[in-house]
Amino acid sequence: MPVFKAHIPADRFSPQQKQALGSALPGALHEALGIPREDQFVIISDQPAGSLFLDPSYMGMNRSENAVIITVLFTAERPLADKRAVVRAICDNTVRALGISADDVFIALVPVPKENFSFGRGELRLAQN
Repeated sequence: MPVFKAHIPADRFSPQQKQALGSALPGALHEALGIPREDQFVIISDQPAGSLFLDPSYMGMNRSENAVIITVLFTAERPLADKRAVVRAICDNTVRALGISADDVFIALVPVPKENFSFGRGELRLAQN
């Protein structure tokens, strides 16, 4: 049920790399937590020049022009160990899919109560009542 938004610099990555990223992000959840691979909800957004800003050295990083921002709407109930495993897997898979440095992968987990997800038909299938 996680929803990924990957903001990537426009004209830096091939359609094949984008496709690889689209598979790599839910694949990270499968690898780290055993979430089914078909639980795939991914948006890849090309950001034109002058619209994606990541400080090149904040927190000791060495970011390049290939830096990406990935946000993940993620169930709030997950323990810290799961979040660490997911962030590591997302970073590793993104590095492999796009051929970039781990310093170029910024990830934000956005906690959402699981009952707030609708998978279709206007239904909150995971809500208790």
